[in-house]
Amino acid sequence: MSHSHAHSHRSNGKLTFAVLINVLLTIVQIIGGMLSGSLSLIADALHNLSDAGAIVIAIFARKISAKEADENMTFGYQRAEIIGTLINSITLIIVGLYLIYEAISKYFNPTEINGWIVIYIAGVALVIDIATAVLTYMSGAKHSMNLRAAFIHNVSDALASVAVIIAGLLIIFYQWYVVDVIATVLISIYVLYHGGLLALESIKILMQAVPEACEISELKADIELNAAVNVAVDIHVWQLDEHKLFLECKLQLAANVDHINLAEIKAMLQDKYGIKHSTIEVNPSGKTIASSCY
Repeated sequence: MSHSHAHSHRSNGKLTFAVLINVLLTIVQIIGGMLSGSLSLIADALHNLSDAGAIVIAIFARKISAKEADENMTFGYQRAEIIGTLINSITLIIVGLYLIYEAISKYFNPTEINGWIVIYIAGVALVIDIATAVLTYMSGAKHSMNLRAAFIHNVSDALASVAVIIAGLLIIFYQWYVVDVIATVLISIYVLYHGGLLALESIKILMQAVPEACEISELKADIELNAAVNVAVDIHVWQLDEHKLFLECKLQLAANVDHINLAEIKAMLQDKYGIKHSTIEVNPSGKTIASSCY
């Protein structure tokens, strides 16, 4: 068994354990929310359930992305993780919108809340949320957008649990029942914000947008600094996944030049822009080349 495969297997074990404890926590929180009358506790429970779903999606997406390229998928399956990220981010947005709807309903139909039940269960949830976030981070969230989406689910849930605890304390000492609604709205806004960011980032990759690290005009100027190049046109830069950048372009050679050392340009692209995969078409001087970008 290879080192990377063994590491992936161990990481999936951690993630599976995280799923189980989140499902159990969700059940406890829903029961506690119903007994206490706290909407914010139920909101936190739904968020926890979405955490479990996010991790499950992350596991499957990572397994698919590890498959080797074949005749039908010549680029490989790496974008499975990007699709997993998009699914998780859309889930975050749906959960956030639903919680806002429930908060508005609760505001116009207030009920008495048992603050101590809220605090006890939210305290347990906070410990589990932190443990789940640590497990997800250790499984590779730093280097994977797919796992980072699941990690953000976990971190936002930990913050939500803190908000629920604060709401419970204010209810006990000041009978501020409206703070339960406020806590729910704040949780929802946080969820919507991060869900939107992740959705935008994954959509850009799937739509083959130019990576943020690359400015086409700057990249064009750098290529044209090569003495053998007259002009660089039809420049396309995109990401296969969050790590692999690709480029293709056409070069017209300068006058009286019939040869170019492409290795120099490729080295510059890799060193400055992190582009390791480039396809460059070379045209002799005096020959017009079509351009869709420049």
